[in-house]
Amino acid sequence: MNYRRASRLLLPAGLFAALASSSAIAAPATDVSILATARAIFAPLPASAPNPDNPVTPDKVVLGKQLFFDARLSKGGTVSCNSCHNLATYGVDNLSFSMGHKGQFGGRNSPSVLNAALLKPHFWDGRAKDAEEQAKGPIMNPVEMAIPHEAYAVERIASIPEYRTQFARVFPGDKQPVSYDNIAKAIAAFERTLLTPAPFDAWLKGDAKALSAQQVRGAKTFIDKGCVACHAGATLGGDNLFKFGLVQGPYSKFTGVPNKDAGVYDISKKEADRDVFRTPSLRNVARTYPYFHDGSVWQLDQAIRVMSQTQLGLKLTDNEVADVQAFLESLTGTIPASALQLPVLPASTAATSKPDNS
Repeated sequence: MNYRRASRLLLPAGLFAALASSSAIAAPATDVSILATARAIFAPLPASAPNPDNPVTPDKVVLGKQLFFDARLSKGGTVSCNSCHNLATYGVDNLSFSMGHKGQFGGRNSPSVLNAALLKPHFWDGRAKDAEEQAKGPIMNPVEMAIPHEAYAVERIASIPEYRTQFARVFPGDKQPVSYDNIAKAIAAFERTLLTPAPFDAWLKGDAKALSAQQVRGAKTFIDKGCVACHAGATLGGDNLFKFGLVQGPYSKFTGVPNKDAGVYDISKKEADRDVFRTPSLRNVARTYPYFHDGSVWQLDQAIRVMSQTQLGLKLTDNEVADVQAFLESLTGTIPASALQLPVLPASTAATSKPDNS
């Protein structure tokens, strides 16, 4: 299956029929039958997000957290990873487009960093395979952090004795512990700890009281209407690319904002890739507004209406929208307490390059 041309992800053949048949013997409309269906489609958030090629260790996480908050990884010394992926606001900055080097604004909305290490691929156009590769991108993006080349970032970080000591401890087998690859690995290791278990997970695990009646009803609507074709699994999306405006388009007529971004087409120049974007994870979606790659919609209920029309060709009732919104709010999780504590950053030295706003 060509993911860029796929109309939707189909659930295993006969799944709904089998579930409906088994649950009909008891009570088709009960929370129990809805839970059985949900368990076949979704999964609780895992306890960790490992990468065998980048083992997560306590020292690496501490170093990665410091680098995540360190604006010296930007040319002008004004932008850190946390600037656009603010952990205090669920890993986003709640702006349509984030502000980068010299006050420039990017052209795509910044997705949440929370739970992002579980996703593949990364970026709206899917150009990075994992969190480690993704971490390298913004640092050298001229609009974002604007570091001109890898050696510039490495020299600036290596000029700080405390960082040199930490890198040597975290990457003991490397001849040059402070490297661009290792900077990205440390940041990614920290990001792999940013998992946010939510009431929805408790419900999937059997806590019937974790969700309200409306949230359970919303889960059923979300499943029955076909939203799970793109938003399934533990992350409820973020693992494939689909055309925005799949059934009804262009999507701009529903968002009210002119379309200036062609998605994967901008990379491939293949017409089949026009308006194809990575489907976002819906974890913490109630807190990660504004929505879509262009940040064009600010209200969750409006985003639900836009998606149901553009992707499914359905116009939901007000009650259905309210129920789905209530369900999505059950995906708002708990941010790790340690992530919300600011790290102490090591001091620059006379050898550390000064902020450059050119």
